[in-house]
Amino acid sequence: MDPRNETAKVTVRYWAAAKAAAGVAEEPYDAATLADALTAVRERHPGELTRVLMRCSYLVDGDPVGTRPHETVRLAEGGTVEVLPPFAGG
Repeated sequence: MDPRNETAKVTVRYWAAAKAAAGVAEEPYDAATLADALTAVRERHPGELTRVLMRCSYLVDGDPVGTRPHETVRLAEGGTVEVLPPFAGG
């Protein structure tokens, strides 16, 4: 099996508007990349969360994803994806 296709068990944590739209603070997913995880999130939570995700930034194991393509961001077993909507204030 190609190790690039192996999925990892990760925790997706939602903050602010993403948390409100998901209805939970965090949940587990099996995904190989950030793109895979976000696809699974959209499938589980169609509607408002899908709209919120378009405005979010992401941290994977504490590191900002920035402008990297989500399909290139590998997820590690036991890792964490933080979903960060734009925050008001400074």
